[in-house]
Amino acid sequence: MHGRPSRPLASSSSSSSSRVFSFFLAPRVFLFLVVVVVVVFLPGRSSCWWLEGTEELEEEMGFAGDCSPVSGGGLSENGKFSYGYASAPGKRASMEDFYETRIDGVDGETIGLFGVFDGHGGARAAEYVKQHLFSNLIKHPKFISDIKSAIAETYNHTDSEFLKAESSHTRDAGSTASTAILVGDRLLVANVGDSRAVVCRGGDAIAVSRDHKPDQSDERQRIEDAGGFVMWAGTWRVGGVLAVSRAFGDKLLKQYVVADPEIKEEIVDSSLEFLILASDGLWDVVSNKEAVDMVRPIQDPEQAAKRLLQEAYQRGSADNITVVIVRFLEGTTTGGGPSREAASDQNS
Repeated sequence: MHGRPSRPLASSSSSSSSRVFSFFLAPRVFLFLVVVVVVVFLPGRSSCWWLEGTEELEEEMGFAGDCSPVSGGGLSENGKFSYGYASAPGKRASMEDFYETRIDGVDGETIGLFGVFDGHGGARAAEYVKQHLFSNLIKHPKFISDIKSAIAETYNHTDSEFLKAESSHTRDAGSTASTAILVGDRLLVANVGDSRAVVCRGGDAIAVSRDHKPDQSDERQRIEDAGGFVMWAGTWRVGGVLAVSRAFGDKLLKQYVVADPEIKEEIVDSSLEFLILASDGLWDVVSNKEAVDMVRPIQDPEQAAKRLLQEAYQRGSADNITVVIVRFLEGTTTGGGPSREAASDQNS
C-alpha cells in the first residue's frame, strides 16, 4: 500500500511482537536503571542505617541487603558502668527512632546520659530532642545542685524551643523520650510517652517509668480539665489522633499533650545490675520480665541490646526498634537465673 511492497506475514508478526516486547520492556529497563543510580550513587539518602560488625545480626533478622541495624557501646572512664545500644527500622520503611549515649564531665563528676526518642508524624521532633535535650540539661545552672528541677525545666524548655523551630511546618510532629542520667550513685530516669525504662535489681524486673497513655484515669482527667477529650480510634487517643498523652512537639495538641516528665530516682548499689531503655517496638512484644531474663546472662551490653532487638523483630514487632542498655559494674552481683517480676511493675 502507498507504493510500499507488502511483507511476508511472518515478518509482520515478528515486527509486531518486537514492538509489543519493546512496549513492555522499555519502562522496566528505565526503572531498573533508576534503581541502580539511586542505590549506587545516592546511598546517603536512604532512611536505613548500616554499621560494620552487624552482618551476623542482619543475616539472623533478614536485614541483609535491606535496612540494617546499627549497634555500638562503650565503657565509662571510671569503670563504673558500660553501655550498649542497637537500633533498626524493623518492618517499617522509615526510621523515626533516635537514641543518645553520652558520657560527660561536669564539676569533676562523670555523668552518663542515655536516651531513647521515638518520633511520630515524621522524625523531626525525635531528632531535635536527641540533638538538644542533654546539651540543654548540662548547661542548666541547677544541673548538679537540684537535678530533678533541672531535668523538668529542661524537658519543657527543649519542647518550647522545638515548637518555635517548627513554626514554618504545617505537618505536626512529636516524640517520646525515655532518659537516664547517671550522677555518682544516683540514677534519675525521666520520661514522656511510652518509651519505657526497666531496671534489674537483685533479680527483679522493675519498671522505673510509666507509659503515658490517654486512657489512664489521671491522664484522661488532666486532658479533659484542659478542654480536650479522649476517644477510641483503634486505641485510646487524645482528640482521636494521638496514642500517647505526653510528648515533645505535637503543637496542635500541645494544650493537652504536655512535655512534663515523670522522674524517678534509683540508688546505684550492689543490687542494681542494669537498666534497659527501649522504644515501644520492643515493649509491644516483649514483657519487662522477659527482657530482663534475656539480658541478665549477657555481660556485654551491646550484645544484650542486639539480642533484644532480634527477639522483638522475630516476634513480629511492626515498629522501629531501639534498645539502650547500661550495666552497672562496681560491686554488682550478676547471675543467669530468671528474674522475679516486681510488684511495682505495671507495664509488662
